[in-house]
Amino acid sequence: MTSEARMIGYELLKTGTLVSIRIITEEVLNAPADEAEFGLRLQLKFVPHEGEEEEEEEDEDQVAEETAEWGAFGFMFALGVLSFAGAKPRNMSELEYEERDEFKLADFIERLRLVRGELCFDADYIRGRRIKTRILVRSNGTVTLETIGRGKVALRWLEQLKGKKLMQLVR
Repeated sequence: MTSEARMIGYELLKTGTLVSIRIITEEVLNAPADEAEFGLRLQLKFVPHEGEEEEEEEDEDQVAEETAEWGAFGFMFALGVLSFAGAKPRNMSELEYEERDEFKLADFIERLRLVRGELCFDADYIRGRRIKTRILVRSNGTVTLETIGRGKVALRWLEQLKGKKLMQLVR
């Protein structure tokens, strides 16, 4: 990745970590071929940062809309990075898989679309990694995050974006 693209990626990550969200609904999705390969559909909303008090629901809706304006790209990119980092090959995709690989700005831009007024990132496989992640951000500050065959890992990504430390195996 060029140094310019890397710097843009860092700025997007920084922006993505500044976005605060609330989980509205959580739905487990069974994969069509194998019920053990479940995923999630999360409905999210951009919200004020903790500690910032909002007096009315109308103010919260305005914060959500404003956050979508400045934070949507960074939030989506950060989720793309987390999804890529934890993705593994499946079946024939092992041929393209490289253990030491990075999610690139081009990977993000290539899969970004505006669909019926919603900003959409949709990734199936990237260089041998089974991503299976779809993110929709609406102008009103609501988000749909959907994964297939990834279990409940999307909840972990959201915790990581909040800066919560997760336990890891010490070797």
